[in-house]
Amino acid sequence: MIPSIPGYGFSGKPATTGWNPARIARAWTVLMKRLGYTEFVAQGGDWGAIITDVLATQAPAGLLGIHSNMPGVIPPDIDKAAQAGAPTPSGLSADERLAYEHLKFVYAKGVGYGYQMGLRPQTLYGIADSPVGLAAYLLDHDARSLELISRAFDGHAEGLTRDDVLDNITLTWLTNTGISSARLYWEQLQTGAFDFFGVKGVSIPVAVSAFPDELYQTPRSWAERAYPKLIHYNKLDKGGHFAAWEQPKLFVEEVRAGLASLRHAI
Repeated sequence: MIPSIPGYGFSGKPATTGWNPARIARAWTVLMKRLGYTEFVAQGGDWGAIITDVLATQAPAGLLGIHSNMPGVIPPDIDKAAQAGAPTPSGLSADERLAYEHLKFVYAKGVGYGYQMGLRPQTLYGIADSPVGLAAYLLDHDARSLELISRAFDGHAEGLTRDDVLDNITLTWLTNTGISSARLYWEQLQTGAFDFFGVKGVSIPVAVSAFPDELYQTPRSWAERAYPKLIHYNKLDKGGHFAAWEQPKLFVEEVRAGLASLRHAI
């Protein structure tokens, strides 16, 4: 089952405030129970990764474990330094240094749109008024996404096609979810901070797939520290932030392999 986050895609648009990751996570538990599942696992990337991490901290009865391709593993001191644009801290391994540099780039060049949505999401009405405006925003809302999506328009066969990208824009346009999806950033900011990548305190089994073109490729050391019950870690050689979209076969293989040890309990 692949639920659509409230305000996104085929889901309804919340008519009241309060639909933050914690509330959405609780809604997923209710949904699974209504569908008759007494035991289940959860997977997420991007906002789904944050919601899945939060769901894991809630540890509802029946949730056996989670899989993430954008895991919340950044130690607090590292996260703080990256947000401040500080030089790379000493004592980091090669993988940790690379992840830090990528994270620092994300904070400096990649999440400006997130702060805009978090502070004044309704001012983006232009992307609900023009399909060209929406396309421009989705294609170029941050430097990292533009780099990955541009491959499809530069003739690269790997990953997304031009039709994949246009289908995604069309779905957002036809469902009129350009603004309603932005509200989740506002909801997150109401909790006190943009805690996108930090450790959440998950204590149930976790599987991690570290794709190279993710916002940062998660080092094993940080994953082990963030998730004391890490049951799977794999560092892949292709795939990025849109892993489920860009590399569906590889992504499904990872989810199956990552959660395989939990199948006996289902």
